[in-house]
Amino acid sequence: MRLELQIVLALGLDAMLGDPRWLPHPVRLIGGLALQVEKICRRLFRNERRAGIVTVLVVLLVTGGLGGLLLWGAGRIDPRLGELVGILLLYTCFAARDLLAHSRRVYLALAAGDLAEARQRVAWLVGRDTGDLYQAGVVRACVESVAENSSDGVVAPLFWAVVGGPLAALLYKAVSTLDSTFGYKNQRYLYFGWASARLDDLVNFIPARLAGVGLVASALLCGLDWRGAWRIYRRDRKNHASPNSGHPEAAAAGALGLQLGGGSSYFGQPVTKPTMGDGLGEPRALHILAVNRLVLTLTVVVAVVLLSGRLGVVR
Repeated sequence: MRLELQIVLALGLDAMLGDPRWLPHPVRLIGGLALQVEKICRRLFRNERRAGIVTVLVVLLVTGGLGGLLLWGAGRIDPRLGELVGILLLYTCFAARDLLAHSRRVYLALAAGDLAEARQRVAWLVGRDTGDLYQAGVVRACVESVAENSSDGVVAPLFWAVVGGPLAALLYKAVSTLDSTFGYKNQRYLYFGWASARLDDLVNFIPARLAGVGLVASALLCGLDWRGAWRIYRRDRKNHASPNSGHPEAAAAGALGLQLGGGSSYFGQPVTKPTMGDGLGEPRALHILAVNRLVLTLTVVVAVVLLSGRLGVVR
């Protein structure tokens, strides 16, 4: 079975099943491994940056080794079993359904007039404080998260799957998990998490830009303001602390006519971020459905482009 078909089937499984909580998801296993390796490396190395680098190397070696062994072993038993394992590994790397389902729950709470519930539900998506957010703040936080994670949870694993198959996609998820575990600029992880954060920036460099341009194309297909998406993308994509996150967020802001970024609170401390977009209208609950539609379209657009490109290269 060709890799292209395996990827399509994996995307279909994600669309149908999402991430069942009973499934021993590789991300949770990788996260647990990372925390255990952190404890060992902190004891072995006094230099925190060196300890963080070694932690990254160990986690990637273990993840790649076990993933490769699983694929090789299944293929040795039966080539069809190897293909099935590859499809299942790819499926666990995609997160489109869960992302859209979480954001839709925020929309449903707002549509029902339950702001307190909406605050709790958006807290599952964002790291900022949500307890005092008004409706506009909840919508803005949700749209930002969906736009940013369209790259991390959909485009990037799809890109690496096309480049290197199930193992490359799995290693990408390992890097992403390391960053979400250690990539914080606080006292504990400022130096230890340096390698995780920098590697995550590197592996997301191309996917983030692909997501930004893809969202402009998706805005056109969805009947949204694609000209605004392109204009704001070009103007505001660098208005972000991350070298990558601003690309999809700026495109989404332009497509929806919203202003993202600005003031928020983290752990009780006010933080003011650069803004993206012109803020042509007040954030409303329907904007959550609109960004979901954008990301769903983006998934199809990027899949068609990348798989068509691979078919053209690998004949």
